[in-house]
Amino acid sequence: MSNSDQDGIPELPCLVAGEEMGGELLDVHYPYNGELAGRVRMVDGEGLECALNRARQVKMSRWERHEVLMKARETLSGRAEEFANLIRSESGLCMRETRYEVGRTQDVLQFAAMEALRDDGQVFSCDVSPQGKARKIFTLREPLKLAAAITPFNHPLNQVAHKLAPAIAAGTPMILKPSEKTPLTAITFTKLLYEAGLPPEMLSVVLGSLEEVVTPLIRDERVELVSFTGSVAIGKSISKTAGYKKLCLELGGNSPLIILDDADLELAVELAAEGCFRNSGQRCTAVKRLLVHQSVVDRFTESLVAKVSEYPCGDPADEETRVGTVIDESAARVLERRVEDAVGQGARVLAGGTRRGAAIEPTIIADVPRDAQMVVEESFGPLAPILPVGDLDDAIELANGTAFGLSSGIVTRDMEAALTAVRRIRTGTVNVNAIPGYRIESSPFGGVKDSGLGIKEGVIEAIKYMTNVKTFSLPW
Repeated sequence: MSNSDQDGIPELPCLVAGEEMGGELLDVHYPYNGELAGRVRMVDGEGLECALNRARQVKMSRWERHEVLMKARETLSGRAEEFANLIRSESGLCMRETRYEVGRTQDVLQFAAMEALRDDGQVFSCDVSPQGKARKIFTLREPLKLAAAITPFNHPLNQVAHKLAPAIAAGTPMILKPSEKTPLTAITFTKLLYEAGLPPEMLSVVLGSLEEVVTPLIRDERVELVSFTGSVAIGKSISKTAGYKKLCLELGGNSPLIILDDADLELAVELAAEGCFRNSGQRCTAVKRLLVHQSVVDRFTESLVAKVSEYPCGDPADEETRVGTVIDESAARVLERRVEDAVGQGARVLAGGTRRGAAIEPTIIADVPRDAQMVVEESFGPLAPILPVGDLDDAIELANGTAFGLSSGIVTRDMEAALTAVRRIRTGTVNVNAIPGYRIESSPFGGVKDSGLGIKEGVIEAIKYMTNVKTFSLPW
């Protein structure tokens, strides 16, 4: 046992095909107070090469893949509080959010287990045209030889599961590179999958420098797919580095919530608060712009200011806390500056705005200029900027007026207005009378423009891009 383990601070090695490996130590800190949450031993270029060489497909029946995923789900359920606290310790998210994330991850595992049993073939009769023959064409899906996954800090467990569970269901080996800010959960989850019966050759988890590990992993020709969730800048860099291979890039968002003059304002306020403040505002689908019809903006704003008292910001370990920290003090300072800059342009802070270290209070800002950096760029934190709009056309034009196109929502009782929004808002998701981020773990998810290339995540779609379709035909 290492000194770190004896002190109650975990020290975790990278895992290469089940073998513990690592050299230089990476310290992981609790964002709330800066305490050491754990250490990870990173790998170098030699360690990456071991991971690449040892990755291989292991012949597993659909039932065996199903059983691994279901056993992992059962084990995670029994260790839910342990994982919730681990997520909190490295991300600063409050317990309400970390428990919710563990629950969502159990759904991912269950849905992936269900898909592992599903027949994925199609049959095409060939005598359907004058040029046809008495044959039938059949399709099957074959797993990729190797995929790489790079995951972000904001969902240290669920984002990892959204890469690994579909890969297991598909039978595709994977090398995982989690965020250096939240690696403890990813490594612990990988060990859980081994314990559930996943052959070690099917999964390695590595951390290391950009030059020695990350860039070579993305570029390596043995890797047939790179699945990345994170920032636009890094996603575009990956697309240039990867070369000729499959890419799934789930990038940033700037989700609008449109509130029309006929909206149920009680519902609208509930959705705005949940959309802006949950997960400390650190979701790519979080509400980043509240586009409120000018005839109801005053009543909506007054109600939202009253609502914010239900979202106390404080110690993430305190059961009463509903908004923990953002990922680190640097990120909180960026948010603080964006609020200050908007105020300098004429905006007014109506609630919150105070920063303490990495914690920034849920903040409601009115009269936000449409060109403020806060709303033009993705502001990854618990900010609720309110922008009045004249009508639905104005709202849709404003909704589409950024480089992002991930998700959106509209609150209205008018079905025609709702359908107009669905047709005209250029995002991957449009939710009616729900937060932009609403989905289930198996439904398609992804964006357009700078939010992604249109390739969808979600368990079912992920299994598709982690496989290749093969056709064969037989006389019939």
